[in-house]
Parts: sequence; structure tokens; C-alpha cells
Amino acid sequence: MTLALSKRPGMTLFCYALCPRCHRTRLAIAEKNIVVDIVDVEDGDYPEDLLELNPYQMLPTLVDRELALYDSRLIIEYIDERYPHPPLMPIDPVARAKTRLLLYRIERDWYCALDKLERGSQAEMAEARRSICDGLAVLAPMLSQAPYFMSNEFSVVDCYLSPLLWRLQHYDIKLPKTAQPVLQYAERLFARKAFQSSLSVQERELR
Repeated sequence: MTLALSKRPGMTLFCYALCPRCHRTRLAIAEKNIVVDIVDVEDGDYPEDLLELNPYQMLPTLVDRELALYDSRLIIEYIDERYPHPPLMPIDPVARAKTRLLLYRIERDWYCALDKLERGSQAEMAEARRSICDGLAVLAPMLSQAPYFMSNEFSVVDCYLSPLLWRLQHYDIKLPKTAQPVLQYAERLFARKAFQSSLSVQERELR
């Protein structure tokens, strides 16, 4: 493992171009405006050095000198702590705990629904669309009060929601008219320079 790590100076991120978890990781990196070597990997076709570093064969995988991280949530927190400005997580411990709980719910409820839209049965896909649609509609009142998620500053919650919102059209998820604030919020996210630079070529073709 040490040999594989030493072959790559600086920070390297292994990504699958269409993976929403990879997307949110690239977005966090772009928001920090840091230099990272991004290596595109075909899903299931992993290079040998990645297999040595990652026993679970997960993407994304971040390699930073002698450190290898292979969960997007851990990678984003690591990047936020190593490069603290601008912060993505709140400083207050209670607020951080509440944010982590919200991120857990987004992952469990909506990112897992995205997984079903890729690999589920027709019934599972229909249920996944309903789950995402209904959940985002509930957020509408909160998203009309500030430019970003309940804040005037971009945060890790926006980082998680951005890839999901970018994929709504691709997965034929149509929000009700009452969810118009969600679509307006999405356009604010998409207009950010960091978001545009985080998109892979394949992701740009989703819309």
C-alpha cells in the first residue's frame, strides 16, 4: 500500500463520472478551490493501485500522501477540516451534530433512492421518484427564506443537494408547482462557478 501511495504526489481523487456521491465530493473540492488530480474510473473497472488502496472497491476514493479515504462523507469532512476556509460545516458542536444528522437523512432517503433509479425494479423506481419528489416538496418553504439551505452561505448541505437536483430532469422527477422555490434554489446552486467546474462531461449531458 505504501508503494502505491508514494507513486502519486499531492492529492488524487478517483471518481466515476456519473456517480452523484463522486459529484458532491468534486463539488466540495471545487468550493475549496484546491488542486486535486481527478482520475476518472469506469464503474467496476478499477486500476490496480486503486484496488490496493481500497478493500471495498468504492468510489470516490481520495489519496493524500499516506492517507486513503473511500467514503464520500469522510472525504468531504476531511477536506473541510484540512482546508477550513470557506467552511462547509458549522463550527458549533451542536450545529455540526444536527448537520450530520441531516446529511445522514439525505443519504439514506434520497441518495439511496437514486441508487434504485439506476438498478431497481419498475416498482422500486416509481417509489424512489415519489420519495424524492415528496421530500423536496416539503423543503420548499425552507428554501424560500435564504439563498442557500437555511443560510446566506453555501454549506455542506447544499453540496449534498446539488447533485440530486441536477439529476431530477434525467430521472424524470417532476416537482409540483408548490415546489417552485426548490427549482429556484437549484438554479442558484447551478450558477455557482464551483458547481459548473465540478461537473464531468457526462454529467453536463444529463440536462
